[in-house]
Amino acid sequence: MEPDPYDRRCGSRQVLDRIGDRWSILVVLTLADGTKRYGDLARRIDGISQKMLTQTLRGLERDGLVTREVHASVPPRVDYTLTHLGRSLLDLVSGLEAWATMHLAKVEAARARYDTRMSGH
Repeated sequence: MEPDPYDRRCGSRQVLDRIGDRWSILVVLTLADGTKRYGDLARRIDGISQKMLTQTLRGLERDGLVTREVHASVPPRVDYTLTHLGRSLLDLVSGLEAWATMHLAKVEAARARYDTRMSGH
């Protein structure tokens, strides 16, 4: 059977869910310039809870996009790095980041127009 993300039973939909999740995108972008410690990721990604960061990293690791390396030290140090597969996502997610920042003013203006129109109903 050919992958079909429009079919709810297809695994490709789960892959899209993973890579389209805002936290996954931000983790991948944060790891773009190299290995990071858990605390570095938590500080860089404003608003992510410890629980959500842990879940996101586990999902990315499970999907083969991130590797987790535990160093035997006190306190233990854990490093995260994009795999080759994870690095292959960088052009896509970097493009999304660029689009979002480039078009932010237009999106905000559209939202304001919409909200003004809807508040009149």
